[in-house]
Amino acid sequence: MTWSNQDWWPDLLRVDILDDNTVDASPYGEDFDYAEAFQQLDYEAVKADIEDVMTTSQEWWPADYGHYGPLFIRMAWHSAGTYRTLDGRAGASGGLQRLPPESSWPDNVNLDKARRLLQPVKRKYGRKLSWADLMVLAGNVALESMGFETYGFAGGREDAFKSNEAVEWGPETEWETTSPERFREGEDVGDLKDPLANTVMGLIYVNPEGPYGEPDLEGSAKNIREEFQRMAMTDEETVALIAGGHTFGKVHGADDPDENLGPEPEAAPVDLQGLGWQHEGSEDKIGGLDVISSGIEGPWNATPIQWDTGYVDNLLDYEWEPHKGPGGAWQWRAKDEDEVEPAPDAQDSSETQLPMMLTTDVALKHDPDFREVLERFRENPNEFRESFAKAWFKLLHRDMGPPERYLGPEVPEETMIWQDPVPDADRELVGEDEIDELEAEILDSDLSIPQLVKTAWASASTYRESDKRGGANGSRIRLEPQRNWEVNEPAKLETVLETYEEIRSEFNRTRSDDVTVSLADLIVLGGNVAVEQAAADAGYDIEIPFEPGRTDASQEQTDVESFEALEPKADGFRNYLGGEYDDLYDSPEERLVDHAHLLTLSVPEMTVLAGGMRSLGATYGESGRSAFTDDPGVLTNDFFANLLDMEYDWEPISEDGERFEIRERDGGDVEWEATRFDLIFGSNARLRALADAYGADDGEEEFVRDFVDAWKKVMTLDRFDLE
Repeated sequence: MTWSNQDWWPDLLRVDILDDNTVDASPYGEDFDYAEAFQQLDYEAVKADIEDVMTTSQEWWPADYGHYGPLFIRMAWHSAGTYRTLDGRAGASGGLQRLPPESSWPDNVNLDKARRLLQPVKRKYGRKLSWADLMVLAGNVALESMGFETYGFAGGREDAFKSNEAVEWGPETEWETTSPERFREGEDVGDLKDPLANTVMGLIYVNPEGPYGEPDLEGSAKNIREEFQRMAMTDEETVALIAGGHTFGKVHGADDPDENLGPEPEAAPVDLQGLGWQHEGSEDKIGGLDVISSGIEGPWNATPIQWDTGYVDNLLDYEWEPHKGPGGAWQWRAKDEDEVEPAPDAQDSSETQLPMMLTTDVALKHDPDFREVLERFRENPNEFRESFAKAWFKLLHRDMGPPERYLGPEVPEETMIWQDPVPDADRELVGEDEIDELEAEILDSDLSIPQLVKTAWASASTYRESDKRGGANGSRIRLEPQRNWEVNEPAKLETVLETYEEIRSEFNRTRSDDVTVSLADLIVLGGNVAVEQAAADAGYDIEIPFEPGRTDASQEQTDVESFEALEPKADGFRNYLGGEYDDLYDSPEERLVDHAHLLTLSVPEMTVLAGGMRSLGATYGESGRSAFTDDPGVLTNDFFANLLDMEYDWEPISEDGERFEIRERDGGDVEWEATRFDLIFGSNARLRALADAYGADDGEEEFVRDFVDAWKKVMTLDRFDLE
């Protein structure tokens, strides 16, 4: 094994994950437009081809009940179900299930076979149909093939060709283990650390046997509720998804997976060509009757390839007791097994098999709030159908961003609040003359350059490429919850918003035509003109192109609870350290890199934006912390020049090692305050190399122009209408 820098120095800040934002690993080239390619598909032919695969059992991997539908539903669910609201990462986009670590998670046992079954469809349509879209579309087609009417489908998920190493999956170094470090304050069955959503390493959600592999119903319900809430699912959506998904198929545990399964795909020998989990001891069993996946064995109801209420009826109608199944795992059987209608055997229709339940199933019945939903679904089957349809659609599409990114003939007309809707621009947009007039009004106001820059940054930098949420469009900075986030300095923000509202109202009132300006556009325009003025004050003539078209969302169009996940606990660009937090990040600078990754920034872009925000005085509070300049509000390279100047000494002033004072080495007065966010640009070798280039006497012009380019990028990340 050849050790990397990270192996030699495990505490070294990992900035290399930002290289993912600059290097395109796709074989299709920069000019490839997946959205355009997808829309060239014969969509109905694609669905027909998927259904043909689904109903044609293969000798090398026979279909349960002669239908691969349940297997494809599991594949789709496990592809999309990794999404978590706290950082918007994972989910179906990218088709990450086919790449490690997801490709080899214990919870994804034998989904390599599902993808291999679909290989002929992928080969036929090539780049027009991504694996990311194909895997979840196959789940939809499976539901429809087995009698369920889905709510719709949208394509548009591009494939990743490299694992997303920015996703933090947890502190454990072994699969299917749970360490105390996964939970806050030593909690063992709840209160996960951010940004985690799965409660067990290597499982999509929770342990189906129960917490720590024990049939603990109360603990299981607690795990389920927290995990699904971290996917932005309500109790009703949670029950609908579990009940709807478990209406189909079976689990496989005819033998103990720990003892009798071969290595996962990423550890399998090369001759298996990416197929893993061989059943040890019998070559026939890879395609035979004794398929092993979870180690739990049995179907949930008597009709495993038909939409009905069989799962809900069985769960509520019978008393269930725990026992160890044939695979050695905890599962539940009906106390009065003679009364339960059996299902046909998955491979031999002349044989039968009794339904079972998981601990996570019985936990729904045990929890009073979950049970209320179950009983309502049994009494109202149409409500169950509709709830599952909408929850399934949300599950598959939660990470796709706004509806304008949705492609295909089955996109629903309805826009849901979880899609963060913004109104259409139904008025004529401002032109060059109006933009010049508004810029003058902004500069003539009492608003300072730091105020203008901070407000624009606070609005736009909420964007997350992971799930396309946030950004300046919608001007949600003026709405709950964003207007009261501490990092946005609410009292000062209120002054800026009031001034903008006055400018906007006066401008729109005096228009004799249909030209209007939104507050969202005005906030970005104000940031742009402030940066232009700050550059001019430093002696540089620059212009930031402005594209109007943003609109203002209403409070009713904003899911307050869901948007809370976007609040920065710390913001290295504004030098906001925040308060106490208990999550997986060990240092403030890790949060800076994580934020930069979500903003699709490169290492130089992160560096130049951090330095520019400081020279502009656009940092948190009024202390002048980290400006490192005698001219705050002027776009100079003083931050980098003074950071690297050996005339200064750095002294920690907080026990946590996060704040510092900067003095002249001869024991002079304190020049500036600083944080780890600042000092990392001098202590990390790669960041220091960039600071050295930007801080040089001949580096300022390049610094200004690079800052402007990076600034414009952040201001327009959510402008999907410009793509």
